[in-house]
Formats: sequence, C-alpha cells, structure tokens
Amino acid sequence: MPVNQKVILYKPPLKVQFPEDFQNRFHTHIYCQSGWIKFVFDGRKFHCKKGEFIFWLAGLPISELSVSTNFKATILFVDKDLLTTSLPSATVSIDSYIHARENPILHPDKRDREKILRNFELLYDKSVEINHRFYKEALKLQMQLFLFEMWHIFEDELDRRKRSLQSGSLYERFVQLVQEHCMNKREVQFYSDRLNITPKYLNSICKLNTRITASEWIQRYTKERILLYLQNKNLNISEIADEMNFSSRSFFTRYVKKILGVTPREYRERL
Repeated sequence: MPVNQKVILYKPPLKVQFPEDFQNRFHTHIYCQSGWIKFVFDGRKFHCKKGEFIFWLAGLPISELSVSTNFKATILFVDKDLLTTSLPSATVSIDSYIHARENPILHPDKRDREKILRNFELLYDKSVEINHRFYKEALKLQMQLFLFEMWHIFEDELDRRKRSLQSGSLYERFVQLVQEHCMNKREVQFYSDRLNITPKYLNSICKLNTRITASEWIQRYTKERILLYLQNKNLNISEIADEMNFSSRSFFTRYVKKILGVTPREYRERL
C-alpha cells in the first residue's frame, strides 16, 4: 500500500488491515455486512451490527476494538486532507461533523445502504485513476459528490433523532435545540422561549441533570463550532463572524478571546 495513497477500500472477503496510524491520517467509513464490531469512541462504548454504518473521525481515539468471528464489512479510508480541501459547504460539514462525533453509528435504510456502497466504489475508482489528465480536479469533484450523498444520509438520521426527542425530557429537547441553533443563537432566553419555560427554570433543569448551566452548554457547543471553522483556512475570520451571525468581526474576536483565551488570528497562527 503506497504511503501517499489517499483512498483505501476493503471489501469482503478481503481481510481488513487498518493502515498504520489510521486514526490520525484517515476518516474511516465502515459498512457492517455480517457479525458485529465493538469499540470505544470518544470515551463511550458502541456496538455496531449488520446493516449499520460507522463513521470514525480522524483525530479522535478509537480503543477496545473487537469483532465477531463472522464479521465482514466494506471499509473505506479517506485521507483527512483530501476531505478537508474538498468541502463544498463549511456549514453543512460542521453539522455533520458534530452529529458524527456524537452518533458515530448510522442506521440507513436499504436504499441508502446501496448508495453508501456505490459511493465507496466511485470514490476509490476515481482515486486510482492517477493517469487522468485532470486527476486532482476529478478526484476533488468525486469527493464532493461523496460528501453530498453522505450528508444527505446524516441529515435523514438527524431528522429521525429530532422526531424521537420531541417527546423527550425538557433537558433532552434543550440539548437538541442547542445543537441546531447555537451557530446563530447564543442567548438562554431564545431556548427557554422555544421550550415555553423561563430562563431561570431552564438553568435549574440543566443543573439538575448535569450540574452545568444552560449558558455553559450553549457556550460549549458554540466553542466546538468556532474551533472547526477556525481550522478551515478556506474561510477568513470576517466570513466566519458573518456565518455565525455576530454583529461584527470585532465582536466575534472578543467572544473568541473570552472562550479560547486567544484571538481568532492567534489561534490560527498556532495551528
């Protein structure tokens, strides 16, 4: 396997061999076709079975990995830089990133399962056409098509999760609302209004469940998105401020300095 290979595909009955340092080099996509696979992701235990799809983000540790004796899967490894430089939409990519970090196992229907496998093959096939006169451009376009299809499946999963949480507790509904709106809404009042309760009562609910206030939860989710935006150097700081609905670049800079301890420019210089 070439060291600089950007896309790697394993299909049954090939024996799965995880590339060296794959957790840092690649985003990993796994479609389980028989048996099961267990793992710890971001400190939580997961169990994936036949018909389910796993997405492991590069840079997040995977541990306690084990598979059943009858485990078979189609696995796609995508170079993290190839994916990052091909992103067609920063906003959607962040939503999908956050969702995948919290829910690395998807439950696609039959049609989407077929799409996933087809997209695996299309991306891999394009990646090995190294003699194509427009190889880089063609691979980038194929990567973008792959992302659009996967984001579509992520959004379907997210919609199902939203519907299931509509009857959940006030705290669960609050967390869901923050995940949806923290890009643009950072005031506790907005969320308490949506839940038809007072800000004081919302804070008490959050403290009861987690010992963390509602405003702290909002800031945590906002901080995570800001970090992802700042790591994407295709966007300048003013564009990020606009995307996140800050009134000005200077206000955005002050907010970032407050939660990160450094300005946006200083954070990027440290990357």
